[in-house]
Amino acid sequence: MSATGYDATYAAWRRDPDGYWAGAARGITWDAPAAQVFDPSQGVYGRWFPGGRLNTCFNAVDRHVAAGRGAQPAIIWDSPMTGRVETITYADLLDRVSRVAGALAARGVGKGDRVIVYMPMVPEAAIAMLACARLGAVHSVVFGGFAAAELATRIADAKPKAIVSASCGLEPGRVVKYKPLLDAAIGLSPHKPDAVLILQRPESPCELTPGRDADLLAAMAGATPHACVSVEATDPLYILYTSGTTGAPKGILRDNGGHAVALHNSMDLVYGIGPGDVFWAASDVGWVVGHSYIVYAPLLAGCTTVVFEGKPVGTPDAGTFWRVCEQHGVKVLFTAPTAIRAIKKEDPEGAFLKRHDLSKLEALYLAGERCDPDTITWSERLLQKPVVDHWWQTETGWTITGNFRGPGLFPTKPGAGGKPAPGYDVVVLDEANQEVPRGQIGSLAIRLPLPPSCLPTLFNADQRFRDAYLSAHPGFYSTADAGMVDEEGYVSVMSRTDDIINVAGHRLSTGAMEEVLAAHPDIAECAVVGVRDTLKGQVPLGLVVLKSGVSRGEADIAKELVAMVRDRIGPVAAFKDARVVGRLPKTRSGKILRATLRKIADGEQYVVPPTIDDPMILDEVGEVLKGAMR
Repeated sequence: MSATGYDATYAAWRRDPDGYWAGAARGITWDAPAAQVFDPSQGVYGRWFPGGRLNTCFNAVDRHVAAGRGAQPAIIWDSPMTGRVETITYADLLDRVSRVAGALAARGVGKGDRVIVYMPMVPEAAIAMLACARLGAVHSVVFGGFAAAELATRIADAKPKAIVSASCGLEPGRVVKYKPLLDAAIGLSPHKPDAVLILQRPESPCELTPGRDADLLAAMAGATPHACVSVEATDPLYILYTSGTTGAPKGILRDNGGHAVALHNSMDLVYGIGPGDVFWAASDVGWVVGHSYIVYAPLLAGCTTVVFEGKPVGTPDAGTFWRVCEQHGVKVLFTAPTAIRAIKKEDPEGAFLKRHDLSKLEALYLAGERCDPDTITWSERLLQKPVVDHWWQTETGWTITGNFRGPGLFPTKPGAGGKPAPGYDVVVLDEANQEVPRGQIGSLAIRLPLPPSCLPTLFNADQRFRDAYLSAHPGFYSTADAGMVDEEGYVSVMSRTDDIINVAGHRLSTGAMEEVLAAHPDIAECAVVGVRDTLKGQVPLGLVVLKSGVSRGEADIAKELVAMVRDRIGPVAAFKDARVVGRLPKTRSGKILRATLRKIADGEQYVVPPTIDDPMILDEVGEVLKGAMR
């Protein structure tokens, strides 16, 4: 294999960016053509396809039925949690989506209104998203693992007219009742939705609140199917909240036109997938991977997408992923390195894998966190297929760097995230905004403008968008990741440059956790750092300083802190350890040295910062960190 095909594709974009994206736009059905491909005078840094009109749901569903492919499977729902497998054709999907759209419209939801979707991994989650897109409404999916307080902040910010939820979610060994969490969140939020539609699951039905709630399936059955509403390419499709460094969630905004063009284009470019192929992104619709590669991109490309309700291990064993691939003829599997590490831990020699016929599986793609080389080499050895690590973010919505099956794979380098996708000019900058030499570490940044599908701004927060992403390096988008580009153009992502940690592929703010710890009556100050974990990539560790005079047992306080984080942020935070220290290492200006703490916890070499207030504190805290890591 060579990089020839990739080089030619990337060079074509470099030579004529507008021409490249105009060609990609021809893969989408438009109600009206765009006035121009990119207008740098609109928005914060420019807007893609201004003047164009389309409907994302039409492109993902209706046009495939109109093309005579209504009998093709659109969604395969595979649920080891319930023992059910359901296949939904494009024709059936069209009927269900148009009826949910009708049910929402009957409750006053229209173009531009927000709808929160708070659901487990069931087909109705994707159907609700598509129904919003059909109406021109803006959906905001909230992962079901988040606690009521986190959901409440999203309700308060998005101000949804309606919420679509379910009575419960299913986890191995337990049922998670969603309705009490939802009711508590609505109670906490100053904004109240007009209507709530609930999918009643037989595992744990719930009581409906009179005058506000309705049974989703009953509402569907009685609804008049709703047609697609044409929207501007620059109109919003969805808001997806991600952790902010202040603890306040940031509403990543995605537009309709650029999103449809880039995601449709990415299916062939990145994954080598076309109409009729079976694609499986083993993620959750609450995360960006679920938005982009469970719901929108596969359906825009006319593929069959797998919606999986289960875990990589324990539902029932470490062979579940391979069973799904064999049973449904998956061509490309996309998951997080955490999932593969969990499988590797339970089945190091691949005994479960060898029981399944994976002849139809052509490649494994990994993303969501930096993938360690051991995970890649283990996967390649057992699968005997290409294993691709690729890097992207909630903010971009699709691949920044990777390897590209469309033009032909080039050799991979374990530990590197591949090369930039067409549309991305990735550079490494120092603090003076100057490019650093190849092979040196600095801040990874992308030269403006960002390509289609990347966030044009934050929801109702243009200035916060500028401050968070554009101010550190004028003329560039700051990824908040540190890394390097080597002599051959391979990009390696080394670490975060802010306090966002990556727990099993989920980006979480240590600042938000610190806010919870600081609320405990016995805590004077605290710091949460992400420390290396062989399974989850990173896990949070709390360091707390007790208020003077506190004489309670440290173990009891730690248990209370763990419970507080679980209650206010959710189990997804994986916060399981808090240690008491006498003092926290700080600069003379009072800034806690979190980066240094992370290096100590991970056993890395570190330099004592010249601005430190008292170097002796590092030795004291270091002993505590080493004890926690044993």
